[in-house]
Amino acid sequence: MHIRGDHAELVVGGRLDVRSAADARTVLHSAVDDGAGDLVLDLSELDSWDATGLGVIMGAHRRAGRCGRRLVLRGVPPQMQRLLVATRLHRILAIEGGIGVDTLPRV
Repeated sequence: MHIRGDHAELVVGGRLDVRSAADARTVLHSAVDDGAGDLVLDLSELDSWDATGLGVIMGAHRRAGRCGRRLVLRGVPPQMQRLLVATRLHRILAIEGGIGVDTLPRV
């Protein structure tokens, strides 16, 4: 997993899973705490995430809300969009462009 960017936009790549969760949490919390306005999380380079990685995203979302900020997901890959829909988190998280639930392939 790698994260690059600043306190307004971060690009997450690789795998966001149990092995990378602690590092990702540290970087995301720092970006939330040190910035202002929306924090855009570009996931277009993300290969996969597991429940732990999704928990990191949700933790950053809650922390951003407490700081008066908003976490916005950009470039969510289709397989991860399906997971957000299945868990109904697409209703809670801000997703740039939204998720076209009807256009997602069925699994």
